Amino acid sequence: MIEVQTGASSALFGGPGHTSVSRGLGEFQARRPVLITAMDETVLALPVEGLDGQRLSEFMALCAPVLPRLIITERRALALGLDASTPMTLPLSASDDANAILALVIDATNDRTPAAKPASRAGAAAIQLVKSSHGLPAILAADVTAHSVACEESIVRVDADAVARFADDAIHSLILASEATVPLSSGMPARFAVFRDALGGSPVAIILGRPDFTKAVPVRLHSACLTGDVFGSRRCDCGDQLRLALARIEDLGGGIILYLAQEGRGLGLANKMRTYQLQDDGLDTFDANTTLGFDDDERDYGVAARMLAMMNCKRIALLTNNPAKLDGLTKAGIDIASRMPLEAPINAHNRRYMTAKAVRSGHRFDHLIASVADQT
Repeated sequence: MIEVQTGASSALFGGPGHTSVSRGLGEFQARRPVLITAMDETVLALPVEGLDGQRLSEFMALCAPVLPRLIITERRALALGLDASTPMTLPLSASDDANAILALVIDATNDRTPAAKPASRAGAAAIQLVKSSHGLPAILAADVTAHSVACEESIVRVDADAVARFADDAIHSLILASEATVPLSSGMPARFAVFRDALGGSPVAIILGRPDFTKAVPVRLHSACLTGDVFGSRRCDCGDQLRLALARIEDLGGGIILYLAQEGRGLGLANKMRTYQLQDDGLDTFDANTTLGFDDDERDYGVAARMLAMMNCKRIALLTNNPAKLDGLTKAGIDIASRMPLEAPINAHNRRYMTAKAVRSGHRFDHLIASVADQT
């Protein structure tokens, strides 16, 4: 049994703002519309994920007489050649069908450069909410402030300010849900502690051996990767890093692996597959993310820092090649005594991916540099 600090954070689950955002998130995940309010503005928003002719027709009828617009992220606007520093609103015409709208959202190349203006506060909140749902980061939205909407009483209403607070609230709402001993093939004793957050995520702390919490504890922050961790994909180094971390922690006599639901650097599995297709078409891993409208890395390490703090683990030796993890945990109050690299094998399928991580985000791959030097 691990000792976990508890506090009054569970009260966040009962707040009306929190409840409405949770319900709105569920509606977006089910691809249903949500009313988002900010000051004197009300926007009816629908995710473009799974958009087809029938859903578009039904949504336009629901918005009538207002013609919906498309709201995209700042990153997607830049990919379309627009000058943007915030989420942007794009006008649509009555002739735009579902395929034309989706092309504005996901196509790597697009001949159409529509007029655009910055999204309203409610529109920007809708983008933030849909990103939390791990759907495509774009929505159809209609300003219905001056109009009634059919069946309005049955549509979930979300406050824009509550959306802005929700990510931080979710971190502080973290609770320990369950834990149990799980024997591993290596023979080292392991205890799996499953946490639960307000987003519905279940990050896991795997406590290997008997780490000494009076010293710097070896810790690996590992973002879940179905393709690499489970199926042994060779186009990334995730599964290899996980196995290397397990072996290193066992050699050190114990430590912690935080297994985080941050597939595809925080995009979610479906969007990760979309970025793979863009990579197959020639983009690198970072440009693929931004072409879809995401940041090049959407992860937030606040949940990891919270898990460590709840376990009274405040000084660690971090197993990582990623400087962003060092920065994120340090800013969250975790004392990082040292960094231990994880030198995963390089192959023909992951070399371009790992090179992009080294060049564009400063990942420390000394063995990759050495490999390149040997070939020159």
